[in-house]
Amino acid sequence: MVARIADKTGIPKVDVLVTLETFFKEVKNSLTDGEAVFIRGFGSFIVKKRAAKIGRNIKKNVAVEIPEHLIPAFKPAKEFAQSIKDYGKSTTSDDGSED
Repeated sequence: MVARIADKTGIPKVDVLVTLETFFKEVKNSLTDGEAVFIRGFGSFIVKKRAAKIGRNIKKNVAVEIPEHLIPAFKPAKEFAQSIKDYGKSTTSDDGSED
């Protein structure tokens, strides 16, 4: 990804790498603080709450209570999701074979 961005923009790879690493660090920090990150036309990085549930330790064959917890999640924007759907339609023909 770094090489692609550097090639397309003419920005040195090291600068692209630092920028991307900083972006991801800030996304992590925002999610840790309970803030969602919205990127127009791409999607949202959000925090989801998982309900408590009963799991199973298969080695010991015992039930284990898994407490309620938070997980990071990504929700694609409608435009992004639609572009992926459209791409999938264009790579296969009516008979199901690839172009």
